[in-house]
Amino acid sequence: MKTIIINEPGDVENFVYADVEKPVINSDEVLVQVKAISINPVDAKVRAGQGIYQLLKNEEQLILGWDISGIVMEAGDDSIFKVGDEVFGLIRFPGHGRAYAEYIAAPINQLALKPANVTHAEAASSTLAALTAYQALLVHANLKRGQSVLVHAAAGGVGHFAVQMAKHLGAKVTGTSSEINKDFVLELGVDEHIDYHTYNWKNSEARFDFVFDTVGGANIDKSLHVVKPFGTLISIPSGLSEDINERAKAKGVNGLFFLVSSNGDQMKIIAEWLAQDIIKPHISETFTFDQIAKAHKQIESGRTVGKIVVEL
Repeated sequence: MKTIIINEPGDVENFVYADVEKPVINSDEVLVQVKAISINPVDAKVRAGQGIYQLLKNEEQLILGWDISGIVMEAGDDSIFKVGDEVFGLIRFPGHGRAYAEYIAAPINQLALKPANVTHAEAASSTLAALTAYQALLVHANLKRGQSVLVHAAAGGVGHFAVQMAKHLGAKVTGTSSEINKDFVLELGVDEHIDYHTYNWKNSEARFDFVFDTVGGANIDKSLHVVKPFGTLISIPSGLSEDINERAKAKGVNGLFFLVSSNGDQMKIIAEWLAQDIIKPHISETFTFDQIAKAHKQIESGRTVGKIVVEL
């Protein structure tokens, strides 16, 4: 089968296209013919030797990627899925996903049936980013109806799912973006849009029960200004520094960092929401398998609206 490996971290020229044997499945796995994969910022970070690369650096053949949608070709003895089922999921994150390949051995407890009303590209887009938003809102922030939520980078992959989910859960949602993406963010259903270039963060009142930061860096400090005492601040790109943690505690703010994890039960909920049009992924650009370098350059630009996909 065709696959893409990296023998050492670096720029996109370190991608190597190779033919390898199809994976052999265990009893609790299925062999999936991959139809689409989604590219996330974490893919580019690992390729460059950053982020969770330290967890994967000793793999003999490092195959990136975690977001897949495809067709079951073989089913293990314990599988709840059968040959021909269309499935999607986040595979083995934060472990060795091996999604940049024609076939993948996927644990059955990390998959859900793909709804008939979404394409493989849309399904692959609704895995890592959608699960991150779900786990932030429902698992870690324990979001309640009527609470006020600020989603930074609301036009991004995680952000655009977080906005839709928070609205579905009955929150009052504010989203940030540049002015150029204002209309897109408003179409997602936010109650208020903030242009992060011009907003006066330091003089703004602390009015949000939950602030979800998907940007990191100096944005964390801005977030701390606007979260209510005893509210929750989650920052996923880099976590909270010791200084921010201390300031958050002094304000009574629950400051958190978490790493998304594969979860089939939560994928089933996401599948239901997709089937009911409660959430809808936005795909801004689609690439072919031999354009993986271009896909990585696009995600590294930091300007991706919604998601980008590679189709096989």
